[in-house]
Amino acid sequence: MSGDVPSYGVRAVAGLPEVRPGDDLARLIAAAAPELRDGDVLLVTSKIVSKAEGRIVTADSREEAIDAETVRVVARRGPLRIVENRQGLVMAAAGVDASNTAAGTVLLLPEDPDASARAIRAGLRAALSVDVGVLVTDTFGRPWRTGLTDVAIGAAGVRVLEDLRGNADAHGNPLSATVVATADELAAAGDLVKGKADGLPVAVVRGLGHLVAEGGSARELVRSPADDMFRLGTSEAVREAVTQRRTVRAFTADPVDPGAVRRAVAAAVTAPAPHHTTPWRFVLLESASARLELLDAMRDAWIADLRRDGKSEESIAKRVRRGDVLRAAPYLVVPCLVTDGAHDYGHARRDAAEREMFVVAMGAGVQNFLVALAGERLGSAWVSSTMFCRDVVREVLALPEDWDPMGAVAVGHAAGAPRERAERDPADFIEVR
Repeated sequence: MSGDVPSYGVRAVAGLPEVRPGDDLARLIAAAAPELRDGDVLLVTSKIVSKAEGRIVTADSREEAIDAETVRVVARRGPLRIVENRQGLVMAAAGVDASNTAAGTVLLLPEDPDASARAIRAGLRAALSVDVGVLVTDTFGRPWRTGLTDVAIGAAGVRVLEDLRGNADAHGNPLSATVVATADELAAAGDLVKGKADGLPVAVVRGLGHLVAEGGSARELVRSPADDMFRLGTSEAVREAVTQRRTVRAFTADPVDPGAVRRAVAAAVTAPAPHHTTPWRFVLLESASARLELLDAMRDAWIADLRRDGKSEESIAKRVRRGDVLRAAPYLVVPCLVTDGAHDYGHARRDAAEREMFVVAMGAGVQNFLVALAGERLGSAWVSSTMFCRDVVREVLALPEDWDPMGAVAVGHAAGAPRERAERDPADFIEVR
């Protein structure tokens, strides 16, 4: 082939013995591959690194070992768990492996795969006087794709990412989002010659010396939580949104995406309701003028009520200030209850119960709404104030007489991290019969 055409070669390293705890991997590899050159990239299966580092543990069950290595459950379906493990990797079963190890034991991933790669690289430099890159690899499944492939979980002396942003393609179009995971591509290439059951745990890539450089860490390949749009599985995402929802009382000035609010309303109206009715209405106050008109009218009505109750002007001022959470929000929503589908029994007790059913349905709808807002990364506070001046709210917002405002929801981007919620033991709220 012409020297102008890029090419590389990859081959497995034969002759490695069975690795045992305490073995010097660099020495074993140097003996099996004395022909290593500067610029080669060595791909080392994590399993032999774990064995050499004594990451073999006795476990009554693999599940116990997975529990011990799990930091966060990402998704669960039956016995299968996708988790974030102690190394910060998101993978099936925390990387705990029960194959190719004695019965009653399991292999854990290297405690620090980057450090393992650095040690092998330094050992090969000392043994063979070569400057090579080293990747520690492991097998991953992938979202949206069937099948397994090897990826890099540890790196030393390899440019693990190639950032092409700012360059142009062959047609002159700017590349604005292209960052190539070169370390993972190398790991996958090595797996083609190592295989899964051929007893060939090490491979060498030659011809890509431009990727060998000082530094490098496989942690660069792990997407940050803030940028991870698929951080949780479906059921875990729902639980996360429910448990992480907080009442937010301080907001930034950043605008709220109206589309996000409408998506939250779509979630709200899936709540259960009596008699197959749809008793929810959501009034969206998107303009500052509409918000101020309503809040000013509510404030005036509140002050008048407090004066009629004989409250001092100082007490009134303090109470009004406590209600400023709605004024601080860049977006307001007034949920309203409509009971036009209620049955009229002509009996006070039954009619009261009928009303309660609709109020419960309203609460379910608003809870759906608040949780959906949390899923959109929006903070919220459900404040009851509109319930105390419904006539005023209906008049200002030109609402029908049969719409009952059920509080107001302040919506916006939280100005800071919410306070930790006190732990609640579910057992305190359960009675079993």
